[in-house]
Amino acid sequence: MTQSTARKRIWGWFFFDWASQPFNTLILTFIFGPYVVELMGDGSAAQTAWTGGIGIAGLLIAVMAPVLGAMADSSGTRMFWIRVFSVAYVVGSFALWYAVPGDFSIWFILAMFILGMIGMEFTTIFTNALLPSLGSREDIGKISGYGWAFGYLGGLVALVLMLGFFAENAATGKTLFGIDPVFGLDANLREGTRAVGPLTAIWFIIFMVPFFLWVREPAPKKAPAGAVRNALKDLQATLRRLPQTPSLFAYLGSSMLYRDSLNGMYALGGIYAAGVMGWSITQIGVFGIVSIIAGAVFAIVGGLADARFGPKPVITVCVWVLMAVGLGIAGTTPTQAIWVPVGAASPLPNLAFMFLGATIGAAGGALQSSSRSMMVRQSDPARSNEAFGLYALAGKATSFLAPALIAAFTGFSGSQQIGVLPLVVLFLLALVLLRWVDAKGDPDACETEPS
Repeated sequence: MTQSTARKRIWGWFFFDWASQPFNTLILTFIFGPYVVELMGDGSAAQTAWTGGIGIAGLLIAVMAPVLGAMADSSGTRMFWIRVFSVAYVVGSFALWYAVPGDFSIWFILAMFILGMIGMEFTTIFTNALLPSLGSREDIGKISGYGWAFGYLGGLVALVLMLGFFAENAATGKTLFGIDPVFGLDANLREGTRAVGPLTAIWFIIFMVPFFLWVREPAPKKAPAGAVRNALKDLQATLRRLPQTPSLFAYLGSSMLYRDSLNGMYALGGIYAAGVMGWSITQIGVFGIVSIIAGAVFAIVGGLADARFGPKPVITVCVWVLMAVGLGIAGTTPTQAIWVPVGAASPLPNLAFMFLGATIGAAGGALQSSSRSMMVRQSDPARSNEAFGLYALAGKATSFLAPALIAAFTGFSGSQQIGVLPLVVLFLLALVLLRWVDAKGDPDACETEPS
C-alpha cells in the first residue's frame, strides 16, 4: 500500500466520525430529545418514553454486537455490515420528520429512533474494528484522537447549522440567528425542528462517500459451512476465557463503569442547566457548542498524549478529572460556584458551570479516543470485530445503571445536586479496576481455540 493510499484510507475512516456524530449531537442531545417533551406535553411521560427507547436499543445492541462481530471475523465482511447498518441509520433518522405536532404516533417515532440508534452503534462497532489496520500500535492512539476530533467538529458544524437555520423557537418561530426556518419550512408545524431527521440522514449519506471510496478491506472470505455456528462457539469460548485474561477482563469492567458514568454526565448536562441553573434553550445551546469545541481540541491532545505515553495514563487522568467535575457540579447552584457561596446576582455560578461543561467535553473527548486505542491493545487483531463487539456489550450491559442511580438518588433526596453523586462513585470504581489493566495489553486476549 502506497503512502498516499494509506493516508486516504485514514482520512476516509475519519469521515465516518464526521458523518455519524450528528445523530448524537442533534437527535440524542440538543434538538430532537427536547422536542419530544414538547410533542408529548408531559416531561415525565416524555422522559419515560425517550429513555425507554434508548434502553430497548441498548439491550438489542448488547445482545447482537458480539455475535455479529464474531460472524464478521469469520468471513471478513466488515464493509458489508457497515452498509447494512448505514441503511438503518438513514431510514431511522429520516423518519423522525413525521413527528408532527398533534398528529404523530409516539410508538412509530420511538421505533424509528431505535432503528437509527442501532444503525449508528453498529456502524461504529465495525468501523472501530478497522482501526488496527490503519497504522502501527504506536500510531493508533493519535489516529483515534484525530478521528474523534474530526467527528466533534462535524457535530459542531451540524449543530450550528441546525440552530441557526432550521430549529425554530417554540414561542417566536425564529431560529437562533433570528430568522425564519430556511426553505420555507413552516414554523407552526415545527418543520424546522423536525428537519433534524432528514438533515442527519442526508449529512450521513453525503459524508460517508469518502469513507466508502477510500476505505478498503481484503476481499471477504467465503464463509465455510457452519460459519455462524462456529462463530458463536468461538464467542462462547472467548467469554469463558475472559477471567483467564485479567487485563482485558478488568478493562472491559472499568470501561463499562466510566463510560456509563460519562454518558450519565452527558445526559444530565442540559437537564441540570435548565432545572438547577435556570438556563434558557439558547444558553444550553451555547453550552453545547463550548463542550463540543473542548471535546474536539482535547481529543487531539489526548491522542498525542496517547501516542507518547500510551492510553492508560490518559484514561486514568481523564477519569480523575471527571470525578472531580462530578463533585464540582454537585456544588454549583445559582448561589454557589463549585461549593463557594456567592451573591444571588454573581455571574460566577454560570461561569463555573460553563467551565465544568467544557471540562466534561475535554476529558470526555480524550477519554473516548484513548478508550478506543486501549481496546485495540487489549484485543487480538485477527478478531477485532468480536473484540469491539464485546466492547460495545460492556458499554451497553449496564447502560441503565447511571440513569437508575441518578433517578433514585434524586427522587429520594429531592435534590438534583445529590443525584449527581452516584456518577462520582462509578468513576471511583472504574479507577479501582483500571489498576489491573496491563498498559501494554494482551494481544492474545480474544483468541479462541479452533472450532
